Amino acid sequence: MVRSVNYDSRRKAILASVIKRYIRDANPVSSEEICREFDLSSATIRNIFAELEQDGYLTHPYTSGGRIPTNKGYRYYVDFLLSQMELLDEKKQHIIGKYQERMNRLEDALEITSEVISNITHYASIVSFLEWQDKMFYKGISFILEQPEFRDIQKLRIILKMIEDKQQLLQIINRDFPERVKVYIGDELDCPQISNCSIVVSNYCINDKPLGKIAVFGPNRMDYHNIIPALEYVSDALVDVLGDKV
Repeated sequence: MVRSVNYDSRRKAILASVIKRYIRDANPVSSEEICREFDLSSATIRNIFAELEQDGYLTHPYTSGGRIPTNKGYRYYVDFLLSQMELLDEKKQHIIGKYQERMNRLEDALEITSEVISNITHYASIVSFLEWQDKMFYKGISFILEQPEFRDIQKLRIILKMIEDKQQLLQIINRDFPERVKVYIGDELDCPQISNCSIVVSNYCINDKPLGKIAVFGPNRMDYHNIIPALEYVSDALVDVLGDKV
């Protein structure tokens, strides 16, 4: 009996595997790595890589035969391949524990939120409160320093300057959007200086009134699978805490 093959599903699975591996390791992914996972020949994987590259989802550095995702690949991964995203229970307990700490002021809640997000995602976090147009809370700059994409001093200097100046970042994360969580990848930020970065943003609201935004800032090679549910969960936790403070 001849086994039928859904080529489109297989292509999507291979694309997802390449992106997950690159997010984890920050190294170009070879056909040999993927063929072991899918029990396919290296030649077959190379052909699929070529198709995905032709369609704009993958590319390859000139110094390597492996493939890395493009911004289009990340966008497809976020929009179509992250169908089941659930925050781990241990991270939920960590969040709950932090919000049980004594918080007398609104500033305390926003400061703790930036700390919680940074700790559980291992990226930089930004929290805004819409009524304070020129103020934001941020944590996790050290995590940016650890990312291989920012070993270039000039790129790092640009990012640190943006965080210090605040206004340009606030303009990006405070944009209106209808979704619960919005993901801006590379050029979608409309900010050429940080086209190698992504920002994931969540609204937090009380009685349908937007109060502010919670965001994660990092390289395009972000762990979207964990960041998106983390922002959703923290947004809900923050709203519970803010009930009597706004």
